[in-house]
Amino acid sequence: MNTMNRNGSVLYPMEGAVDLQSIMRQVYTWMVLGLLITTGVAYFTATNAILVNLAANPIILIVAIIAEFGLVLGISRGLNRLSSGVATMLFMLYAALNGFTLSIVLLAFTGASLFLAFATTAALFGVMSVIGYTTKLDLSKMGSYLMMAVIGLVIAMVINMFVGSGPLDTIISLVGVLIFTALTAYDTQRIGRMAAQMNVNGDDTLKFGIFGALKLYLDFINMFLFILRLTGRRR
Repeated sequence: MNTMNRNGSVLYPMEGAVDLQSIMRQVYTWMVLGLLITTGVAYFTATNAILVNLAANPIILIVAIIAEFGLVLGISRGLNRLSSGVATMLFMLYAALNGFTLSIVLLAFTGASLFLAFATTAALFGVMSVIGYTTKLDLSKMGSYLMMAVIGLVIAMVINMFVGSGPLDTIISLVGVLIFTALTAYDTQRIGRMAAQMNVNGDDTLKFGIFGALKLYLDFINMFLFILRLTGRRR
């Protein structure tokens, strides 16, 4: 669609101009698809005795988690070298593998707790994502502080594995929710700004959609897990 400047002359869109809304729609579509794959695989695993035994095996669980880290790094760091088809396959594989490892969560908490945590996460994620997309404030300065907060959170979680402190676990869960709530707004704005600077290219936009979806998917999953730890009722 052509626009006009203040003098009334027509401004034609630049060749290669990006359709920001289309790219962001693609990002959220892939994110939702990833969540659906994770949910489906988690449910299927939790209702299959053989797969439950595999997921509960410490060695298999550790291998699966290491594989997840490898896939995240592979998609994030190697995106420019990957074809759109490979990037898509790796993202879907990661979502499925994450569903396998999270199946134990479905067995540990009641159905009502899972539904409440998911609904709360979806509402909170939606609000923060809208804020990140529409705010005029520059959230880029938050990036380094949020990364340091994530590192501190991981250290605290490792320490509490040995200490086993209930109050510390509650604090960790609260802080985790706050961190990934803020990261949702930060990542949404960052993805939107990166998309606005892109040149239109079918393969590149698809890969960027996968990249953005992975970022927001991770924010959603982590927010969900911390909310579940904070409010969930165990079986």
